[in-house]
Amino acid sequence: MDFAHVVPPYVAKPLQLLPFRAIMLAPERVGDPASARALARPYRDVAARLTQWISQGRAVEDVEPAIYLHEYTAGGLTVRGLVGALGMSHRAESLEERAIWPHEAIHPEQAGELADRMLQMDLNPAPILLVHHGRAELRAILGEVARTAPDWRYLDRTGQRQRIWAIRDPDRLRAIGELLASSRCLLADGHHRYAAYLRLQEDHPGTPWDSGLAMVVDQDDTPLFLGAIHRTLPGTTLPALVEACRVAGAEVVTHSRRRALRALDSTHLVLTDGQTWHTVSPGELAGAAAVSWLHDRVLPVLAVAPARTVHHHNVDDALGAARPDAPAVLLPSPDFDQVRALVESGGLLPEKATSFQPKPSLGVLMRPVTGG
Repeated sequence: MDFAHVVPPYVAKPLQLLPFRAIMLAPERVGDPASARALARPYRDVAARLTQWISQGRAVEDVEPAIYLHEYTAGGLTVRGLVGALGMSHRAESLEERAIWPHEAIHPEQAGELADRMLQMDLNPAPILLVHHGRAELRAILGEVARTAPDWRYLDRTGQRQRIWAIRDPDRLRAIGELLASSRCLLADGHHRYAAYLRLQEDHPGTPWDSGLAMVVDQDDTPLFLGAIHRTLPGTTLPALVEACRVAGAEVVTHSRRRALRALDSTHLVLTDGQTWHTVSPGELAGAAAVSWLHDRVLPVLAVAPARTVHHHNVDDALGAARPDAPAVLLPSPDFDQVRALVESGGLLPEKATSFQPKPSLGVLMRPVTGG
């Protein structure tokens, strides 16, 4: 079986985001690489370790369950979303019933390892990121909350500015729940954690594992930036890659480095081995993303198949790794609505096709499961 094409089940509507009692690292420890020790092996000791950190003032546990409005600012971008325990117990049987839409397949063994780890930790250490087009009424409610004084406010070790509001008012929670119920959310980040949540729910139905930690972001309010993930292809060559693009029907033009990089846009890819530069115009993509065209049309006809695909989250890293026996493919950023339309029609993007940024720092909001 090609594990890269396994798709986990789809959670069904109504979308449910439930209150939970959060554990938060102390501000000076959020984003600190040393704080990862609290979540390190042996995983069965993590709950006791966090209890000790709470007693030492290195972490805090909220006094009552809440849904949290979490706003963070990084690199000049501000993202705001609702964080809660996402109901995972109902499975969709049709496209219309789906509440959560993954856009990539997963490796089951990796999801299994994450499920085992979370079970031993008794913790969801970080929320998966869900993105939707929220209703105006929901934005109005969250705007009211955001205009009040936050319950927690600080600058963390990475330079992210954090603001968090605990929402506990029953009427407000009821209104939020009603407005979220019909939402269709694209799974932006955390595909393997989502699959791990599903496995834990299936193995422990009727328990707190029926939920998993999630953050729901309104792309019409404080959108995440959707960037490309570039590739280098060790084991093949630039001439072989150019020929495969032409076989796939693309126009390939040789340029200088500067002109090639300037041409990188929604209709062009760039190929280079660090010495020679080409732009690639696939022509009419018929709604497909450029990354799908690369994986579906180009890589299968390569005369010299790559030994593997290496992923890079920025252009500089990809160019730094490019060489004659490992050419780089620079990809344009996907369009959010294009990705959403693709997955809602039943399609998927290749693995590591998108990069939603910025992500929140580790340790801002964690969910103890059976003890929370």
